[in-house]
Amino acid sequence: MVGSETVPDGGVNHYLRYTWKKKLIMLGLLAMTAVLALYAISAGSAELTPWQVLLTLLGQTEGHSQIIIWSIRLPRVLSALVAGTGLAVAGAVMQNILRNPLASPTTIGIAQGAAFGAALAIIGWGAGSSSSTGGGAVLIINPYIVTISAFVGAMLSTMIIIFLAQYKGVSPESMVLAGFALGFFFSAGTMLLQYFTNDVNVAAIVFWTFGDIGRASWGELGIMSCVVFGSLLFFLFNRWNYNALDSGAETAKGLGVNVEKTRKWGMFFASLITATVVSFLGIMAFIGLVAPHLVKRLIGGDNRFLIPASGVVGALLLLAADTLARRIIAPVVLPVGAVTSFLGAPLFLYLLVRGSKLR
Repeated sequence: MVGSETVPDGGVNHYLRYTWKKKLIMLGLLAMTAVLALYAISAGSAELTPWQVLLTLLGQTEGHSQIIIWSIRLPRVLSALVAGTGLAVAGAVMQNILRNPLASPTTIGIAQGAAFGAALAIIGWGAGSSSSTGGGAVLIINPYIVTISAFVGAMLSTMIIIFLAQYKGVSPESMVLAGFALGFFFSAGTMLLQYFTNDVNVAAIVFWTFGDIGRASWGELGIMSCVVFGSLLFFLFNRWNYNALDSGAETAKGLGVNVEKTRKWGMFFASLITATVVSFLGIMAFIGLVAPHLVKRLIGGDNRFLIPASGVVGALLLLAADTLARRIIAPVVLPVGAVTSFLGAPLFLYLLVRGSKLR
């Protein structure tokens, strides 16, 4: 009798330690992100102390610091946090649904579709221009039409992938290959558009694809936040279904999961996040690919913790990349897409090498 009671107690204690460790790691990641966000808001050409930032956020100061923080730096920092969260969560869900560790928003053709849409708007509607001041700087003179066109291009790629999965019976593994093919197709279309246009439009297309967190205002931030956190709630609501999918489609069906519906809607919301973020901010590679792998190293593959923790790590990585882009050769601001690639590619190679050694 005593033995039969101590086993469950031991199991419960072990489970509590198991979950508490993961929660502590997530809290630590959140604290790191908060500290970095405070630094990112205070750092810039007009240096502010963290104490000044806190007082301004609490409404205790007036003047130039209030204008700098509320009009320039805070929207940028919050946009980096929201976009990083969205891309990382989308990557984690895609890797689960497609059962492929290389699946991510930038490897299944969605980002390339957005780039094609943006290029079409810049060339077809004359949305790119060269400024008469500032050394011939390239400008996007109609960002709204470029954003809408990029979103349409990204969702077109998404609809093709969902159509192949839903009506043509393409396996999840083959969907990644289909995404690669779509990516090459849209990239070829973008190159053809660049070939037949002038140098100003080519420069505007390249400028857009670089990625720039500073493009987002409070309005764009509000739209991104609604899409990202609304989709995140959907993913968390389906976290047990994604855990079941980890064991295979047949096992998931045996547990009562509607596999086809789970995959279709999961891909739709992950792609919606990607399309929204990329259309507003441009392409930021490796965030959705690297962040879930880092989290799996830290806390494992349980989607109850993997999905939210991936969002935190994605926010931390993108904010770190944007802060580095602003500070490394200040006052020149580097394109954040290039920085994420420089940071993400070696990190991902390290994870691959480390993973092969562990096996």
